[in-house]
Amino acid sequence: MSDAASSDVLEVTPIRRTKRWHILVFLFPAFVVYTAVMILPLIETLRLSLYNVVDNQSVFVGLNNFKVLFGDERWAHDFWNALRNNLIFFAIHMCVQNPIGVALAALLSLPKLRFVAFYRTAIFLPTLLSFVVVGFIWKLILSPLWGVAPELLNVIGLKSVFAPWLGKPSTALITVALISVWQYVGIPMMLIYAALLNIPEEVIEAAECDGITGWSQFWKIKLPLVLPAIGIISILTFVGNFNAFDLVYTVQGALAGPDGSTDILGTLLYRVFFGFQLQLGDRSMGATIATVMFLIILAGVSFYLFIVQRRIRRYQF
Repeated sequence: MSDAASSDVLEVTPIRRTKRWHILVFLFPAFVVYTAVMILPLIETLRLSLYNVVDNQSVFVGLNNFKVLFGDERWAHDFWNALRNNLIFFAIHMCVQNPIGVALAALLSLPKLRFVAFYRTAIFLPTLLSFVVVGFIWKLILSPLWGVAPELLNVIGLKSVFAPWLGKPSTALITVALISVWQYVGIPMMLIYAALLNIPEEVIEAAECDGITGWSQFWKIKLPLVLPAIGIISILTFVGNFNAFDLVYTVQGALAGPDGSTDILGTLLYRVFFGFQLQLGDRSMGATIATVMFLIILAGVSFYLFIVQRRIRRYQF
């Protein structure tokens, strides 16, 4: 074979990759909506936290609003109280809602359990209800005057246990948090349930051949395999709880009583930014509180993505 012929054989025609411009066309409307609804308001909030109104004019004050929020006696008391309540609110969800969701998912994944579809629907149904409906229903149930809770406890001989839990500062926050747990426990249950169903049958059969069955199989085999789902649930719980507002507002009002015992960052932001009763709204301080909430959520999400998720992957593989 001649050199010319061999060079023709060895010559490779470059493959041209087609540019898929239609992807950008379909993404553009979503990008515009997301920018208008999320990105621009966030940028404006961050900008507004660095300004204040002096003599009816917006003046750049730098980090002075944050110094006032953290250091001024009037502002700091309300802020640290709301932050402490928010941490308690989050801790109750992490320690009660998510373990119960994992346990329910494990029970629903049992092969011999009957009426699984009914149980799954019944537990998940409250998450579809409006927070306004849930709040008013539980206020009626727990009311010491016309609620059904005292009568139900009286039927089983525990009427002495009943107390106006929503009206006592020591129990109001825990009660509201447990109402939220009741409403949203179906979300971690469904996510873990889906993760359990996605475990390969070969893994389960191999475990059974080694004599690992029942709850021992769940702790040693299934739970490590669903750790990524548990991590996602944890970070969703964190973000959702530090953005919480609606249920507390519905059950306890904008003042988040009694005596601010259920006041969280969301309700504090509402009162400061929009004003309430005789209190005038302060846009700059409201934006400062919103910025602090954003930074807390950003720190938590970053901690999960760059530290926790990496360790979960190392544990898995």
